[in-house]
Amino acid sequence: MSAAVSKSRLLVVEDDDSIRETVGEALLGEGFEVHTCADGASALSLITADSSDQLDLIVLDLMLPGLGGLDLCRELRRINNTTPILVISARDSETDRVLGLEVGADDYLVKPFGLRELVARCRALLRRARQTERSSYEPKSLSHANLCLFPSECRVTRDGTDLTLSPKEYKILELFIQNPKRVWSRDQLLEKIWGVDFIGDTKTVDVHIRWLREKVEQEPSSPQLIRTVRGFGYRFD
Repeated sequence: MSAAVSKSRLLVVEDDDSIRETVGEALLGEGFEVHTCADGASALSLITADSSDQLDLIVLDLMLPGLGGLDLCRELRRINNTTPILVISARDSETDRVLGLEVGADDYLVKPFGLRELVARCRALLRRARQTERSSYEPKSLSHANLCLFPSECRVTRDGTDLTLSPKEYKILELFIQNPKRVWSRDQLLEKIWGVDFIGDTKTVDVHIRWLREKVEQEPSSPQLIRTVRGFGYRFD
């Protein structure tokens, strides 16, 4: 089991003592850190407490005393709490499932359920949350000199004008912009851009560098961005 999963903090909100204990023990046995609450009000207090220990996932029953599961879910989304929520409920109609998802739940599991399925769904939600978190940190654009690269669009502009790059040219430029000043040997570029299984010689790199210079350099014959480091390879300044 990965360290990321083993450190995940889960909150189980369930008023049935037997189910709460069974679910909590099953998740503990899978390496999660588990907290439990028997009602919605207590869960809301715990979730919104001023603490550096943030929850990674909430397993939420709908039929709770006082503040119900739907209301708790709705309130959390109202205050912009984005913790993934897995609803567990005996309500199994399509209307109930749709309502749960519409108020902000990320998944809906009908009771009775198998513990293996519960764990699998928890892991899936955690993976999805981590992927979303990573993508939120991905830059919308990368800039260098008069060049601007847009990763999500696979697009490059020079002085605001779109450049027409081949896929290999784009990948080379992206690698260079992400690693300014680093010297890349031709073999390293072949492995990074063409892959370890590529069958060919290093002249392929030189040809693509020449084509790329013609598109990004002011004077391709006297490059100021993609420089040749004699005896080593290329460096992006």
